[in-house]
Amino acid sequence: MPESVLLDTSFFLRFLNDVDPLFSNADNYFRYFLENDLEMVISTISIGEYCVGGSADELPLKNLKILPYNYNHSLRAGTFGKILFNKRKIGQLEVSQRVIIPNDVKMFAQSDVEKSINYYVTSDTESIKLFEALKNETQPKFEIIDISVPTDEYFGLLPL
Repeated sequence: MPESVLLDTSFFLRFLNDVDPLFSNADNYFRYFLENDLEMVISTISIGEYCVGGSADELPLKNLKILPYNYNHSLRAGTFGKILFNKRKIGQLEVSQRVIIPNDVKMFAQSDVEKSINYYVTSDTESIKLFEALKNETQPKFEIIDISVPTDEYFGLLPL
């Protein structure tokens, strides 16, 4: 089964804005995924988030597999949410004013349930905090790629 990556909304906000400080990193990741045949996945959740300020026709949908949020995803999101609620309750998790079951946790659940997804690609530091808290309690089967880390550094590529 080929590897795939779930690209979150923050990725697209950077990738589709050439004046964003992380545009170049996002662009390099997109190119890397294309060149290395990693299937790129977008959640219907991200499409909805993106459409708050943009339009779905701006997204590179011809290069993306669309993943609808489903029942199995919701069950896993509930498990993840319970862990995070408990951690926050006992002071082991400090996050911004966000609710604990944000769309990020739902997309983590999608990444964990879908067998082919190996990476969750984001630039959202709050989302990364949630993931790190989850890793201490459960074993998500995917890794986070923080696009603030350049592709060559993340994948250990040598410069040409």
